[in-house]
Amino acid sequence: MLILAGRARVKRGDVRGHRACMLSAVGLSTLFLASYVTYHSIHGVTRFAGPGWAKALYFSVLFTHTPLAATLPPLIGVALFHAFRGNVEKHKRVVRWTFPIWLYVSVTGVLIYFMLHRTGWKGD
Repeated sequence: MLILAGRARVKRGDVRGHRACMLSAVGLSTLFLASYVTYHSIHGVTRFAGPGWAKALYFSVLFTHTPLAATLPPLIGVALFHAFRGNVEKHKRVVRWTFPIWLYVSVTGVLIYFMLHRTGWKGD
């Protein structure tokens, strides 16, 4: 929601609101990544327990989500670097790629979580 709000604010010319939304999104994403890594370093891998058709869907989403998620820290870092330097045109060029990837990873991350932790899967 913060990513979409930040984009809407900058489209309206509200640079200050955009900055607040995007820095909040970066902060929450960083907090999520730290908690995700901590959780999985303690608890290990969680196996998908759904039926075959759901497993195929789960892995197709996961196999796009994971490599795209790995691109985000450097992309966001470069976007922030240019933003703080005042290089608006360079910032916009990086964000053309960063925004849709970040949005996709955010949405698919929630989808993956619900697919992985859904209760009541029936056997194949």
